[in-house]
Amino acid sequence: MNAHPYLRAYMAGIAVPTMLLLVVLSGFLIARYTFQIPIPIERVIVFPMALVPNLFGLWNMFYLWLRPRHHLPIGFHGAILPFVLAPAGFALATCSGFLAVTSGGLVWFHEIVVPYAFLAGAFSFALIAYYLVWKYLVGFFNEVLGIA
Repeated sequence: MNAHPYLRAYMAGIAVPTMLLLVVLSGFLIARYTFQIPIPIERVIVFPMALVPNLFGLWNMFYLWLRPRHHLPIGFHGAILPFVLAPAGFALATCSGFLAVTSGGLVWFHEIVVPYAFLAGAFSFALIAYYLVWKYLVGFFNEVLGIA
């Protein structure tokens, strides 16, 4: 089954974030409409829903392309992805006016202040989560599609 390995890698990559984004979107909708949180979350959710699955797929295609040249375990390869997503999300949110940088932390929607210490912990958690997602879930889909 050697036909179209990059297409299969793309499909294996987009499977996980597509499923997880349904859960995240449900949480955002419950927060917005059930608990009446006055923040326009629906304007921000478009970025992750459009870009993250595609980047997962492209990142998995990149992993498949790199594998014969430089072997890096898939978990570590996936843990590098937040270093691409975080600056892209930061730049987009700052340019769109959703995010402001202050001396005390980042300010979302001119209301929510997120301290830098919390951001460092959240980024560390994201690295661990991405490592585990890529090692176990994306790796599993790669095996199922015959590209592992």
